[in-house]
Amino acid sequence: MNYTAGIDVGSTYTKAVIINGDNKIVGKGMITTGFKLVEAATKAYHLALGDAGLWEKDVVYIATTGYGRYLIPFRDVYVTDLTAQSRGARHFFPNTRTVLDVGGQTMKACKLDETGKVKSFRLNDKCAAGTGAFLEKTARYMSYKTEEIGPLMATSKQAVAISGVCAVFAESEVINHVSAGVSPADIMHGAVVSLTERSVQLMKRVGAEPEYTLVGGILRFDTMARVVSEQLKSKVNVPAGDMPQYTAALGAAILALRRYNKVSAGEVFAEQAEPLAIG
Repeated sequence: MNYTAGIDVGSTYTKAVIINGDNKIVGKGMITTGFKLVEAATKAYHLALGDAGLWEKDVVYIATTGYGRYLIPFRDVYVTDLTAQSRGARHFFPNTRTVLDVGGQTMKACKLDETGKVKSFRLNDKCAAGTGAFLEKTARYMSYKTEEIGPLMATSKQAVAISGVCAVFAESEVINHVSAGVSPADIMHGAVVSLTERSVQLMKRVGAEPEYTLVGGILRFDTMARVVSEQLKSKVNVPAGDMPQYTAALGAAILALRRYNKVSAGEVFAEQAEPLAIG
């Protein structure tokens, strides 16, 4: 059995996924990225190997993605994060036509054609108010940990308005709400609604159409998907469990398997694979 790996070196977390020749996940691992990107990628990869019960020699091909994809020396090929996310999303939901990725530092929306290739995309990476970092900062200000965001929002009765288009102004609104005695749950809910409004605007700019699939670490909080669905007036797909965080790594692993099969069949020379951002 041949195994391939995908490593997503993100700005906040680095994730690794290992699949077998049938595109089935056999191992995964995640670690905080920090500033030592190669070290983070290596640790996440070894966590995935341990989860799969495999050795390095068992993995025949490795693809990297994410903002640190170029820096990992043990990769065989690198893949753009848009392509990787799209391929991972289509693995779970084959009819996906629009992908929204809400990460810690960036938010991306892309529209796919009928074959799953990226047709158009938009990014929001200019301000933290449009990323998961805003939610985490809001939680920390109110003395909550990131893992407590979901349970906290579940107790909200009504979201309060947070309309600042800039993270600094939005934070000022959060401070004012806290000073006025508004419950932390309602403030957190308001922060999610604010983030959701930005994500829906980004999706509209890309010409979004169903099926919609939402990925990224923030999608582990159910409220985010629910509010996006309400604003789009349409059902949205979200991978089960913790897979919204692993979707890009999975997509990279799937593309690594495809490239390995082509190299093995003589369709692509191995030395030609490395410089390409495959899709």
